[in-house]
Amino acid sequence: MKIISWNVNGLRACIKKGFLDFVADSGADVICLQEVRALPDQVDMDLSGWSMFWNPAQKRGYSGTAILTRQAPRHVYPGLGLAEHDTEGRVLTAEFDDFFLVTVYTPNAQRELTRLEYRHTAWDPDFLKFVRKLEKTKPVVFCGDLNVSHREIDLANPKPNRGNAGFTDEERAGFDRILAAGFVDTFREFEAGGGHYTWWSNRPGVRERNVGWRIDYFLASGALRPRLKSAGILSQVLGSDHCPISLDLD
Repeated sequence: MKIISWNVNGLRACIKKGFLDFVADSGADVICLQEVRALPDQVDMDLSGWSMFWNPAQKRGYSGTAILTRQAPRHVYPGLGLAEHDTEGRVLTAEFDDFFLVTVYTPNAQRELTRLEYRHTAWDPDFLKFVRKLEKTKPVVFCGDLNVSHREIDLANPKPNRGNAGFTDEERAGFDRILAAGFVDTFREFEAGGGHYTWWSNRPGVRERNVGWRIDYFLASGALRPRLKSAGILSQVLGSDHCPISLDLD
């Protein structure tokens, strides 16, 4: 099974930049989206052979997740089941026969770190509890924009960004706890080096010079490690300030 994850930074805008051609040529079985920033009736997509499931935010034009799939899931569940988190449409789970697939758009700590406490003390632990609870039934793959670069090799300029949103000690510790719980950073199963990024500022020349951050991930239950075939970053694909990432499972 080939799975793709992409923060599209507005699905309607991404469609105008070639999203439908990307889907057609992707070879994917499932495509997980974050930051769709739209309601289903605002998007006109003719995708024969695909089913689409949505979890939009209550606030129009903000956040939201979706899953496109060729393979019918057994069930689809929106949110974490916690009212304090579920108004922003940040989590959508599809249950397949042998694993759960979760797309997640983790809250950004914001430039002045105004949401860091919420993220560190509420969101991160509650999301980890959620996926660990799913894991009691069957293995889990979760993917999306986690809004953190875990290690210094995961961003181009670690020293000046230390303590900034996406590279605070608290956010990085949250990622440590995910790994300590037994989840695998699938990209690092295949690539140990730096220079591989998934998000770039829109400032001129930044993406061309590859001054980026790796903040989009596929994490998988340790039980799925033998099934990992490849994990990649599709940095050549344009249409958003993020690029898609991929995971292939046996």
